[in-house]
Amino acid sequence: MHPSRRRILESALAVSSVALVTPYPDLTFAQSAAPTPQCRDGDEPTMRQTDGPYFKPSSPQRADLAEPGSKARLVELSGVVLTRACRPVAQALVDLWHADERGDYDNSGFRYRGHVFTDDAGRYRFRTILPALYTGRTRHYHVKVQAPSRPVLTTQLYFPNEAANARDGLFRRELVMRMAEAGDALAARFDFVLDLR
Repeated sequence: MHPSRRRILESALAVSSVALVTPYPDLTFAQSAAPTPQCRDGDEPTMRQTDGPYFKPSSPQRADLAEPGSKARLVELSGVVLTRACRPVAQALVDLWHADERGDYDNSGFRYRGHVFTDDAGRYRFRTILPALYTGRTRHYHVKVQAPSRPVLTTQLYFPNEAANARDGLFRRELVMRMAEAGDALAARFDFVLDLR
């Protein structure tokens, strides 16, 4: 009998405040928001979305994307990568990119771009900033997630309670992150469900 996704997530959350500090020593304000989606065996996989015009391959492997001197609010994005049967996916690639504090993408370099690999419990974490809005879009992160030797999931993550959510044709409620205050920063949480059993 396999443990349920709920039990796996509860166990991961119980140790996340300690265990996640070890692989990413430069991340200092680890705080978990509630997991999303809730853990139920047989859930639908995370919704796919376009990667947009600004994806760049070969991002650097790094968890800390915050740029020195940025005045933007810090955000720590964390979560778990799971299969539809609620098993954690170890060594999954999680590639994140987004606009800067002015709403611009760095297309010549790799500012606010990076990737990490999940640990044995399927956990990932980034330290970055709250991206600015730009014309036609609500605030969002772009993400690609790939289990080893499997197809890539490309999607976008959205912030709750943004006025621009209602005007953005790409916005989907199923892709809203859970948010919590973390001092002067924000803690964001999103758990990806890949189309794997």
